[in-house]
Amino acid sequence: MKLVVIGGGSSYTPELVEGVILHSRTLPVTEIVLIDVPMGEKKIQINTDFAKRMIAHAGLDISVRYTLDRKEGLAGAAFVITQLRVGGLGARAKDERIPLTYGVIGQETTGPGGFFKALRTIPVLLDICKDMEEVCPDAWLINFTNPAGIVTEAVLKHTGIKCIGLCNVSINMWHDAAGRLGVPVEDMDCRFIGLNHLSVMNHAYCGGEDRIGDVLAVSNSESVVKNIEKNDEMDILAREMGCMFSPYLQYFYSEKEMLRKETKEALSIEGTRANQVKRVEAELFKCYQNESLKEKPEALAKRGGARYSEAAIKLIDSIYNDRKDVQVVDVQNHGTIPELPDDCVIEMNCVIGKNGAEPLKDAEVPAEILGLVVQVKAYELLTIEAAIEGDRRKALLALMNNPLVHDVKDARGILEDMLEAHKEYLPRFGQ
Repeated sequence: MKLVVIGGGSSYTPELVEGVILHSRTLPVTEIVLIDVPMGEKKIQINTDFAKRMIAHAGLDISVRYTLDRKEGLAGAAFVITQLRVGGLGARAKDERIPLTYGVIGQETTGPGGFFKALRTIPVLLDICKDMEEVCPDAWLINFTNPAGIVTEAVLKHTGIKCIGLCNVSINMWHDAAGRLGVPVEDMDCRFIGLNHLSVMNHAYCGGEDRIGDVLAVSNSESVVKNIEKNDEMDILAREMGCMFSPYLQYFYSEKEMLRKETKEALSIEGTRANQVKRVEAELFKCYQNESLKEKPEALAKRGGARYSEAAIKLIDSIYNDRKDVQVVDVQNHGTIPELPDDCVIEMNCVIGKNGAEPLKDAEVPAEILGLVVQVKAYELLTIEAAIEGDRRKALLALMNNPLVHDVKDARGILEDMLEAHKEYLPRFGQ
């Protein structure tokens, strides 16, 4: 089996390699090809060398190589994982800082920052899919690239590639719920519903009993993801609403506090999350170059991708081996949420097998979050159209439908500033 990773220069790549090693008895990967763009060549070289050491240390016969020739690297792939960032961390820094000048949250997947990440990313993913249709049309695309739900929806609507979107938030919430109850994670059956980065766990079955109330009664001092600080107010709200929140819901339900924190960070020595990640990645790649290092370092947990490999490789394993187990993924709605279009992408529990992901039929969206889900999906639909068409009018309408943008004058200003800042990566919009 040939596994291809696009964005192979990412600091997350050793996570994936570890996942392949841990699943080597059931997933017969014989070749790993890492692909990136020229600006990422130094990092992909480091990752390739480190991956070879990891695999040799595990005693496995898996070849690893990298290439900057995407189509050549994709040829004959069985599974393709996308984990790319168009424009790198420099673009992310602009996504975070420009909205703040208008008193609007800047974040890489939520609000205007996530919007512009989508505009830059969707055309690139569609180009990748064109290559896949030519050289590996039967391959599965596992999309981890953010904003994962929007990007996955664009792929499923506008290409013929088999694609499933993936995020590590739900698997971390699942582990968090098990930890709060003090039971093994495999004893839990947690149910999720919503959109990517806008989902809730509204059931937590253990021993046949729904124990979501018991889960919510226990406060956890740690956030389920490293890149978003824990907000105790959200625990109180979760108990009142009867469901566990994705930490990204803090941006909607505690907007003023999150904006205050982001503004303070931007003015501090530490800087925004992009600046923090740059420092973490510099440490990680320095660590990866140590020739005595043969296993994933603990420092990688600081990057915010905990259990990413567990989620990604488990998904691939379940498709390949037709396991029919249940995982939380991003798939087309097909009537699961009646208030949304059938072909839009939602995040929910699915049965995973050789034909992909089959949504469980008993999911329901809590009435308390339905309005927010519908509004954010309207924003996502317009975002996809704007990205593909290069349409400024739809781009403005998308921003106006985003719950974190409250004023049309601000929306116009953010749009023009961001189009100028990212013009190198937005050729469809012209100038």
